[in-house]
Amino acid sequence: MELFSGMKTVGVILLMMSLTEVSVSTAQECPSTHDLLNSLRQVEKMLAVHETSYQQGLRSLKKKMTALHNSTMAIFKTGQNVSCPKPEPPPHGRRLGRVFGVGHEVHFLCRPGYELIGPRTRVCLESLKWSGQQPMCRRLNSTSNMASFSSSASSFPVSAALSGSSSSSSSSSSSSYSSSSASSPSPSSVSAPTSSSPFYSIRPSNCTHFLGSTRCTCDVGFTISGRDNNICTDIDECHLFPLGQPGRLCIHQCVNTPGSFHCVCPPGYSLARDGRSCTDINECEAQTHDCTMGRLCVNTFGGFQCVTVECPHMKNATYIKTSPMRCERNPCMLGDRACSHAPNSVSFHFLAVVSNMSAPRVLFRVSAARVLGDTLRFGLAGGKGRGHFSVQRSGRQTGTLLLVEPVRGPAALEAEVEMSELQRSALLGRYLTKVTLFVSPYPF
Repeated sequence: MELFSGMKTVGVILLMMSLTEVSVSTAQECPSTHDLLNSLRQVEKMLAVHETSYQQGLRSLKKKMTALHNSTMAIFKTGQNVSCPKPEPPPHGRRLGRVFGVGHEVHFLCRPGYELIGPRTRVCLESLKWSGQQPMCRRLNSTSNMASFSSSASSFPVSAALSGSSSSSSSSSSSSYSSSSASSPSPSSVSAPTSSSPFYSIRPSNCTHFLGSTRCTCDVGFTISGRDNNICTDIDECHLFPLGQPGRLCIHQCVNTPGSFHCVCPPGYSLARDGRSCTDINECEAQTHDCTMGRLCVNTFGGFQCVTVECPHMKNATYIKTSPMRCERNPCMLGDRACSHAPNSVSFHFLAVVSNMSAPRVLFRVSAARVLGDTLRFGLAGGKGRGHFSVQRSGRQTGTLLLVEPVRGPAALEAEVEMSELQRSALLGRYLTKVTLFVSPYPF
């Protein structure tokens, strides 16, 4: 109000000065009514300008007083005790975090050999109480089977991987087959640790104080976290790159370790040099199989099979083994149609493929070394799983066995490919090839 009164005083003074000028001019010359009205309008404008300036200054003053009041109350509140009580670390454990103000976090870890029961992180609430319950550390019943941990994200501890075998191409062998014993386990029987101990997953950050500022960093494979950047949390690379997504880290199983990860392979495979792929172990070549004398070892992806070579038993026809993979029919008696219609030879082949292999795919080719008749016919004579196979003619003397749909392993399928030789529609001979397909439980 004093400011407004001062403005009114200034206006009166200006008005008096204007009237004085008018009176002086009156002594010399009488002013007109028009000049007097102009002077009054100028004074009115000046008063309006000063009143507007006063209103603006008053509003600015009110804002400054409000800001001053808020800052004063903030300083007053800061001076009060607005922190939660100091939380105690659990027995056989430790606490991370030294600030106990509202909104701040503290973390709890257990020593090796103990597991944390309760929340790993607690937050100071506005009620000045900690969230959750006080955690405790309980002794583990069994020790972890994690042999070693790597501190670099680019290292792969191969020693911790499970042994096994894998190969990228199909292997084939030929022999008579009567029975087999599978040696490759199913995928469900493979177990490996998938996460690291919480004690090693969280660690304090490395902080440097310089000229009033603080800079905190973490080791490779950890990310900084916590309200005050005082916690380093392990990056779970296995979770970031799951197995079913492109760019996955491991072809079979990923195991996260503090600051890194490593890949493991199922039994029957070994970890490749790239640290992520699995290579088949050829137990037959390494002589690590348990096939008895008289049985043939057939290597498969992730295992092996033991098969027995036996020639077929047919009515009025006998066979003799001419090689480990081929049986020839003995000569038939004159006029014995049952014997003459029996296959002239039976050969056996064993193929190993991976699970869910793309189809259609060529598996095997049958060719005639020499042709006596004028016609060759190829077809499927039988076998277990015929719906998965098809035979096509690929040349004048060649037939091809195709896999027409993917097969999910583990599985064992059989197909009998028959080649018939005819002369003017009269049968000259039949040649049978029995193909056994061993499908791995794994797609590699």
